[in-house]
Amino acid sequence: MAKRPVSKSKRYSRTPYLVGFLAIVAMYCGALYLQYVMHQDPCPLCMVQRVIFILMGFFFLLATLHNPQSSGAKAYGFLIGLLAFTGIGVASRHIWLQHLPKDQVPACGPGLDYMLQNFPMADVLKELLHGSGECAEKGWTLFNLGIPEWSLLAYVLLGSWALLVAVRRK
Repeated sequence: MAKRPVSKSKRYSRTPYLVGFLAIVAMYCGALYLQYVMHQDPCPLCMVQRVIFILMGFFFLLATLHNPQSSGAKAYGFLIGLLAFTGIGVASRHIWLQHLPKDQVPACGPGLDYMLQNFPMADVLKELLHGSGECAEKGWTLFNLGIPEWSLLAYVLLGSWALLVAVRRK
């Protein structure tokens, strides 16, 4: 039995997904600029946030290429929204660490490379999400907001964007 073609009115545009993907690419390029040009080495929580952004970008790109219908758009929106919600939690923890009094900041732990080579993955994840003293250091700022605050804003905006795209109707 031949499939009936889906009318254009039931198809979603690829553009909103492409916008989300390009926003994440731009942010990642900014992160690489801060790391390699401005010498702002990422802390463990920054690395976790980067991975979350990469996963969100992957799903935005996949949705751009797939151009899903209604149920597929909802699935992509849910996945990206879930990742954004996770990112909001990690960025919030990072912001909290940066605002702790100096005497309450956790001690710096071993480097990520060392942990990956010598610790079980569950312990590495636990340590990454816990944060360390280096996560409490404030580096680059723009309009008096640091990297974790900008990440939090990006997670809220991109997650909202993905959910909005998922539920919109033409």
